[in-house]
Amino acid sequence: MDKTILVVEDDRLLAENIQNYLQRRDYEAVICDSAERALELLNTTRPDIVLTDNSLPGMSGIELIRKLQASAPNLKTIMMTGYGNIENAVEAMQAGAFHYLTKPIALSELKVLMEKAFGTLKLEQKLSFYQKREAENAGFETLVGGSPAMLALKDRITRILAAESLMKNTDLPVVLIEGETGTGKELVARALHFEGARRDNPFVEINCAAIPPQLLEAELFGHEKGAFTDAKERRLGLVETADGGTLFLDEVGELDMAMQAKLLKLLEDRSVRRVGSAKERKVDVRIISATNCDLEQMVRQGRFRKDLFFRLRIISLKVPSLRDRGADVLLLARYFLDLHGKRYGKPNLQFSRDAEDLIASYSWPGNVRELKNMLEQAALLAPDQIVSVAQLSVCPSLATTYARRIGDLENTRFTRQTDNSEEVSGASCGKDKVLGALERTDWNVTKSARMLGITRDMLRYKIEKMGLVRPERHS
Repeated sequence: MDKTILVVEDDRLLAENIQNYLQRRDYEAVICDSAERALELLNTTRPDIVLTDNSLPGMSGIELIRKLQASAPNLKTIMMTGYGNIENAVEAMQAGAFHYLTKPIALSELKVLMEKAFGTLKLEQKLSFYQKREAENAGFETLVGGSPAMLALKDRITRILAAESLMKNTDLPVVLIEGETGTGKELVARALHFEGARRDNPFVEINCAAIPPQLLEAELFGHEKGAFTDAKERRLGLVETADGGTLFLDEVGELDMAMQAKLLKLLEDRSVRRVGSAKERKVDVRIISATNCDLEQMVRQGRFRKDLFFRLRIISLKVPSLRDRGADVLLLARYFLDLHGKRYGKPNLQFSRDAEDLIASYSWPGNVRELKNMLEQAALLAPDQIVSVAQLSVCPSLATTYARRIGDLENTRFTRQTDNSEEVSGASCGKDKVLGALERTDWNVTKSARMLGITRDMLRYKIEKMGLVRPERHS
């Protein structure tokens, strides 16, 4: 940061004294004697802070502050006003000034105020950097895949965003994202936020399962000083922090009944009450929630409020499991291998043919998260450019019954990392078996997949890979 200060003061002696003082402390200080001249200097000097007197020839200091707020809202302005003229100071703060100083100027106060202003600027720039970086990695490009299931999800998100862009206000509907663990529900939530109308405002997330119930209320709604033993100062909750933006409630199915009631009140009243406070505070926040639970079943069991369930799913999105995404598995695998390979200085990693067979046939009970994490280990430990079956640490024992059939591995054997280095052999689902199932069902893919114990997308992948073609019928 260059630390440039523009001093607007028509008293030449005072202006030069301030300039000399600031320059001795390694600030770059430029002086001028009118607000009009200050506006002309903005593009050439590009100041970080404007220190201005109020009583200037022509335009007043307060008028200057208003113009600066409109044209350069990130610029910090400080008003210098006569002793006892507190009305001008108040008006300047209302106009958007960062702070004010009373004349005669105490240089020690000026030093403290400059340090505070530049500290605030540095923090804001850092937050802006992280927000921009977060936005760059949170759009549609993060939803990798071209399978029918993913294309349908992307199309639904696109239609939601298009409808929201036509809304006259920013009171966006609540969204519930459902899907198994590791499918990428958070990526969907981020895409909805950073591609939508609230993209420039906060995206705040909280994992409802990660915080004990007795602490979750204070985390969400904040607390007043003295509300409980460790409440030594007032603290804003995440709901107020997300004001103007989006609050993402991950694992919403883990909320206890008491917190469910408080969340319902937030959704209905758009207000919060900090712990230890009697005052309601209005908030403008968009709620997106996610769960890997079957909320409908939980409602039937009395473990989740029916009114909250219907309030959360005004719009519902289902993120497909990785085993239902067909060729996306290999697409993602190559993407993650390239990503991790570059990270560990191995930019040309490739899978062996048998490794690709295993990746395409395995059921991925941990979904995309399991795939990504497994391939980080594979990239890290790869002895050469070819990643083989032996380097893929899959967990077939965690798969569901129908998914444990580890596809078309033929006679390939792969090693599951256990304490005794036990070898596990994949169940055969070769060409003859696939062709037999298709012939018995008259090439009905759904029935054949059910017979083989695999998904339709997996069967389609095998048909294409094996080069199987339905024979022509002769009349």
